[in-house]
Amino acid sequence: MALRTLFSKKAFTTASGFRPIAAGDRCFLRQARGLTVAALPDLAYDYGALEPAISGEIMRLHHQKHHQAYVTNYNNALEQLETAMAKGDASAVVRLQSAIKFNGGGHINHSIFWKNLKPVNEGGGEPPHSTLGWAIDTDFCSLEALVQKMNAEGAALQGSGWWLALDKGSKKLSVETTANQDPLVSKGANLVPLLGIDVWEHAYYLQYKNVRPDYLKNIWKVINWKYASEVFDEETA
Repeated sequence: MALRTLFSKKAFTTASGFRPIAAGDRCFLRQARGLTVAALPDLAYDYGALEPAISGEIMRLHHQKHHQAYVTNYNNALEQLETAMAKGDASAVVRLQSAIKFNGGGHINHSIFWKNLKPVNEGGGEPPHSTLGWAIDTDFCSLEALVQKMNAEGAALQGSGWWLALDKGSKKLSVETTANQDPLVSKGANLVPLLGIDVWEHAYYLQYKNVRPDYLKNIWKVINWKYASEVFDEETA
């Protein structure tokens, strides 16, 4: 199934000039007027298609329950924000920013995460070639060195996840971590997420229990390097 639009266009009208917190994904429509409602995206594969690396049960719960909760809470926060702005309640407007950032960030991060995964029989786990492969060799010496670095940081992280990022200014790759559900843009406006891995327990605990390193080892078998390469080529063109 094709990925649906992440945000539907008619949503909540707001006072002129008010804009949502920058969420770091091009699916956010940055309009001077109006806030945009989030929608749960379809997956491009069945829930069980990533087994044995990630179980179908985990994928179903992760998508239908956890991601859906971010979508619902984000939309609810937007509705509350519209009401607060209509009333001129500045304290409520400020208070609601954290809910918008957390749930909007969770929606964006998960939407990228789903696209970073692909079944093995469709090319999941195949290493990157061409420009992204060369960039990885240049900035990390090898793909193996990059994977080791990301696994080490992911195993130690107390937060939502880590990213293989592209700095659009320097054209350099880096490994970045984010807390809570902060989108990558919160660490720098030039940072573009190429590959993100969710390391919250809901992403792996039913299958891997407390052995997060095993989850990190196996997820590379279903990584969609083609998607990461397409984003890299688009952003460096």
